[in-house]
Amino acid sequence: MENFGELKIELHETEERLLTELRTLRRGLRVTPAGSPVVGLQLTIGQRIADTVAATMGSWTFIIIQSIILMFWIALNVTAYVQQWDPYPFILLNLALSFQAAYAAPFIMMSQNRQQDIDRKSAEDDFQINIKAELEIELLHQKIDQLRETEVLHLTEAVKELTALLHKAKIEPGPAASQ
Repeated sequence: MENFGELKIELHETEERLLTELRTLRRGLRVTPAGSPVVGLQLTIGQRIADTVAATMGSWTFIIIQSIILMFWIALNVTAYVQQWDPYPFILLNLALSFQAAYAAPFIMMSQNRQQDIDRKSAEDDFQINIKAELEIELLHQKIDQLRETEVLHLTEAVKELTALLHKAKIEPGPAASQ
């Protein structure tokens, strides 16, 4: 039973240490402007460009405009309405689209990598919050257990007092009470 008491004291000390660390971390995070993510405060020009390119190329507006341009390009070259500058295999069109893809892919990947870092930081913050919530719930359980122990002690004392009063008055239970 002594080992259990020592273990309980050790767990309580560990919980207190973790709560202190979490409170210190929370105070440090309060220094940043409210509502702005810590990672997003120091965007470089390249990161802003990558985010803009990824947002533009990932929009329906871009897809619709590009589709219209491609259809217009193909229609002009197939019908020969204007001088055919890119005949049927559309080699110049393929070159232009390859060029676009070659430059767009790194921008999009940079933006995705930055978003991944933001998501990772958010997951770490969520984990810290979950740990704190778990510790707070454990402390509430301990308080409830203490209240329950106190209540049981009071009830036990009340039963002892009532038993003593019954013996003192020498009241025997009647037939109605034994049923």
